Amino acid sequence: MKMDKNFFKEVRILDGGMGQELLSRGLKSKGTLWSASALLDKNYHQLVLDTHLDFINVGAEVIVTTTFSTKRIRLRENNIEEKFEYLNIKAGEIAQKAKTLSNGILVAGGLPPQNFVYQADLRDSQEIHDNFYDQAKLIDPYVDFFYLDVLSSVNEIRQAIRAIKIFNKPYLIGAHVSEGTRLPSSEKISDIIHKIDHDNLMGLMLSCVSPENFELNLEELKSFGLPFGFKLNGFKLTNPKTGYNNIYSKSISKNPTEFLGKRKDLTPKKFADFVKKFKSSGATILGGCCETSINHINEIFKLKNR
Repeated sequence: MKMDKNFFKEVRILDGGMGQELLSRGLKSKGTLWSASALLDKNYHQLVLDTHLDFINVGAEVIVTTTFSTKRIRLRENNIEEKFEYLNIKAGEIAQKAKTLSNGILVAGGLPPQNFVYQADLRDSQEIHDNFYDQAKLIDPYVDFFYLDVLSSVNEIRQAIRAIKIFNKPYLIGAHVSEGTRLPSSEKISDIIHKIDHDNLMGLMLSCVSPENFELNLEELKSFGLPFGFKLNGFKLTNPKTGYNNIYSKSISKNPTEFLGKRKDLTPKKFADFVKKFKSSGATILGGCCETSINHINEIFKLKNR
């Protein structure tokens, strides 16, 4: 049965930041694999499942597959591209198991930027499309809808939508704005709405953004008449001067907090204060991204029916 694309017209709670949560629970990143390290090593599979379940148990109604780092380019740079199918399928299987063990939650198939993070993908459009398709095809059997996760240009969003069209499932857009009111590609958020196919569109979010930057863009998001919301992060910044991707590859710990920093002020309570304000302004898609923990999601769950 096809999922209702109007799901996010009601207030819904998404999970928090799986990758950073796994690191905080003891995951050791192999190279630049980040969360994919937990899929590569079967000793961490239970940790992935338990983390999904913990988010569900504090109120998440949607969990996202652990597929942010299982894209081809990331595996290739770590010399394990042959694991592409295995890692994406394993992420789908674990998320589906969490759903089976729970009651009424949904699995979002996370489709991340297929090249660098927090910057526009300037490669050939067909190559971008094919990368999205290859990943979507593997996780499709395990997901209820697709989540376009932290994309930085209109073209990437368009190619992702084109790639998933064959699967006939709804999709949620998660666009990224590091600061100000424009995507890293310098395009406006409104350009997304004006230049995409709206068939099966569930809503528009800003993903891996600070609460302050979401607030700066709230009125524009609201003006589109679509369900809107966020996955807020707890980093100090996402746009270091020498570039995120350049620094990440050279970092020692391979934990992004090493160079992006972690906000000490964004406690679960303060996080919930931001969410309460955004919810009162009409946001219905409420979730966390990097450095938002189980406790952050629990606090916003308490706001759902208020």
